[in-house]
Amino acid sequence: MTRIDLTGLEVRPAQVWGGVRLVPLVRAEPVEGLRLHREVYGAGGSVDLGDRTTYTSYIPHGFVADWSGDGAESATYGTRLGDDEPRAVPVRRHHRLAKRGHRNGRAEKRLRFLPLHLALEGYLALHFGGPSVVWDEWSQQAVRRGLSPRAEAAYAGWSVPGLAEALRIFEIHPGQCGLMLYVADALAAAFVVPHPDDYRVLHPTLVEDLYGELVHQYAFYGAPVPEFTARIRDEAGSVRTVADLRAAARAQERSWAEAHDGLMARDLLGTSYAFERVYRMDSYDLYRFLPPFQRAGQEQHIGELITDRKGRTLYLKTFRLSENQIRRGHLLHRLAAGDWHLGRTAEALGTTYAELVRRVEAAGLGSLLNAHVVAQRLREKQEG
Repeated sequence: MTRIDLTGLEVRPAQVWGGVRLVPLVRAEPVEGLRLHREVYGAGGSVDLGDRTTYTSYIPHGFVADWSGDGAESATYGTRLGDDEPRAVPVRRHHRLAKRGHRNGRAEKRLRFLPLHLALEGYLALHFGGPSVVWDEWSQQAVRRGLSPRAEAAYAGWSVPGLAEALRIFEIHPGQCGLMLYVADALAAAFVVPHPDDYRVLHPTLVEDLYGELVHQYAFYGAPVPEFTARIRDEAGSVRTVADLRAAARAQERSWAEAHDGLMARDLLGTSYAFERVYRMDSYDLYRFLPPFQRAGQEQHIGELITDRKGRTLYLKTFRLSENQIRRGHLLHRLAAGDWHLGRTAEALGTTYAELVRRVEAAGLGSLLNAHVVAQRLREKQEG
């Protein structure tokens, strides 16, 4: 598996609120064997990942994947930060980013995982160990601690202008199991769940999710986007009955769906990802994925998904990376491919040693360099 497959999900016409466009995803047949529930935390979360590594973030809620088949448990609403909250937000410790439930010493058919944080931890762990070869240009911090500590910034959904209002007035379609969220007509996130009942309960959690810097900027500075409109022209006089009008309307919906999949969601669905299976749940698999980190100007997403044995996407949540995050990922990939040798990596990139040093510093990785040795190498190359 290298691509995201949304087979079984159909696009419905978009709804617009200012610069926010919401595109519903509907299943003709809901998935009955897997359900998603919600656990409310509303606190800072800390997860021990082993090897003296800890992932820390604000975690408003977790998801519980339930494949027991009884569907008895329901999701819980909550989680808001307001004036009545204590100033010191408590830290809740989680054993793992994905952990199977147990009751009376027996494993249940339930898996708790932290939505989006599973994907973000995968991005933060990208070449986290740092240089695999102790070249002189790398500092002792890089050799001993790698990229630790490593941090990335994100915005909560309620701080993205217009998003909370759009989600509040959004009309949920019959059979809806997800949506594509656009800001200034740039894809911000995709969200898919197995069952319409799950979506109705989990729809409000989108305002508590994490969104990238680029999404926040587009929402803040972007202009309102045009609404979806269907125009049925009847020059030939073929629309004579209600059935003819209904057929023409369906054709407009199909045209919208083709335009959406071919243009607006092209980068998300057409990219080849590196998938890592996190957990197997009988006939379902939980994955997280990373993009190729190509510097071609196209949008790139990280995320997580659950598939069944047919490869159908039952659950999906994505996070759009900013240009700086893409550059960092690209640079780390190229350094690792060159055994962290600056000279060979610069040659592979078709650039100079000095320019590569500049890129490392601009990516926020300058502290990993041994400034004295790098300066000496630059002088030698200038003199040579």
